[in-house]
Amino acid sequence: MHSCPVASLGGRPPKDRSRLPRMPTHFDGIKDAQTLAEAIVNTIHEPLLVLDAGLRVLSASRFFYAAFKVDPQQTIGCLLYDLGDGQWDIPALRELLETIIPQRTAMDGFEVDHDFPGLGRRVMLLNARKVLYETSTDTTILLAFTDITARRAVELEQEDLLETTRELLRQKQLLFQEMEHRVANSLQIIASILMLKARAVASDESRQHLKDAHQRVMSVAAVQSHLNTHGEIEDIEIGGYLTKLCASLAASMIGDDQTIKLKVIADEARIGSAQAVSVGLIVTELVINAVKYAFPVNRPDAEVLVTYANEGEGWALIVADNGIGISPADGPDADGGLGTVIVASLVKQLGAELVMTNLSGVSVAIRGPRIASRIMPAA
Repeated sequence: MHSCPVASLGGRPPKDRSRLPRMPTHFDGIKDAQTLAEAIVNTIHEPLLVLDAGLRVLSASRFFYAAFKVDPQQTIGCLLYDLGDGQWDIPALRELLETIIPQRTAMDGFEVDHDFPGLGRRVMLLNARKVLYETSTDTTILLAFTDITARRAVELEQEDLLETTRELLRQKQLLFQEMEHRVANSLQIIASILMLKARAVASDESRQHLKDAHQRVMSVAAVQSHLNTHGEIEDIEIGGYLTKLCASLAASMIGDDQTIKLKVIADEARIGSAQAVSVGLIVTELVINAVKYAFPVNRPDAEVLVTYANEGEGWALIVADNGIGISPADGPDADGGLGTVIVASLVKQLGAELVMTNLSGVSVAIRGPRIASRIMPAA
């Protein structure tokens, strides 16, 4: 085994080689300061070296010997770089002790990745302190080692997991976009088929049912298109969505010979896309009903107004027209048919309540608790 030659440190006798410099004044009452110093060093639960100004080992903690599997005879009095047949001659360690410490006196958390003697490949954090004394020109350097190999391994695993998660999110986004594209195409095909059937059938009643179904499909397509346009998945702005939806409804339902105006007024609010679909379907049903029944005769002031407002801890959706009105017993759909069932079911899903008034037209107000929104984090 390698053995470090005994060398004189500044002319001192060999027996003083491991002696720490004199303790400060408040330790004067302690007869054996060397014993106290050794006890302090050995109490520290991390490998610790005490070096002289020439970087020779004056003392080492028992945890240093245990961790690096060396004994005092191959350690005390040796130049640090000579330990372990020169295996401690580490460039990063030289930089710390010969460049950083002389300039800064202290350095914490200096990371070294090295194949340490007796340990193998380890990542160590080195903490170094240069100790100056009032009663002596001697200096010593305290060098402590903290093994963070396991911690770094966990961090690397976490980084790999995070990168894998990002990649999965990216793939999910791509799949979602592909799904959006296919859903949009499918909805357009269904809507086109319904319109073709509506034009082909001879029965006026069947034609109207097919047109109603077409509008319901288009309301779902509108929210899907809005999500796709704005790159949003879990959360949309309700004003823009309702405006786009009603523009689509007006274009397909209000004929050139009709003077009905369809307007939207909405407070600034964001809601989840699932709730937006329900709100959109409700608006579609109520607007279809108003356009079909509120104005049997053209009027220059004919108007259907859709409003969405924040009300304290809740919200209110109102679809109102200034048409001829209907009997309250008929519900929001004049014919008491599918539209009534759809609206009632959607209102229940939203945990809301529906109130209809019939003064100078029909006003259907739906009020519910605040709809929480969630924004999907960027991948």
